Amino acid sequence: MSSQMTIHFPGNKRVNATYDGFEIETDQEVDSGGEGSAPEPFDLFLASIATCAGIYVLSFCQRRKIPHEGVRLVQSWERDEKTRRLTTIRIAIEVPSDFPEKYHAPLIRAANQCAVKKTMESPPVFDVKTVVSF
Repeated sequence: MSSQMTIHFPGNKRVNATYDGFEIETDQEVDSGGEGSAPEPFDLFLASIATCAGIYVLSFCQRRKIPHEGVRLVQSWERDEKTRRLTTIRIAIEVPSDFPEKYHAPLIRAANQCAVKKTMESPPVFDVKTVVSF
């Protein structure tokens, strides 16, 4: 796994990332001048939190051979109206009625192991600079 990704601009308001052989596409909504052809970058940020928690929940179930059919995560969030910054992110782990109750709290602990969440709790230093490459 690489520790570098390349960002390029394929047209209009699209900004894509090339990483480890994958093309990660983003766009802006039509109201913001984009075509709405892909999620916005912030949407991918939110999805990274939920899917990261999800892989920990799935792995928890798989390691214990607990059926994960019917288990899902539902993420919601709140923003400060003035700054538009996130103030709260909620993740509800929905389980079917026959899911063993003794695993409810451990599922929460598993979801809380998410590396994206932990990175947000102790953010990295950002070093942004211009480099002449030609």
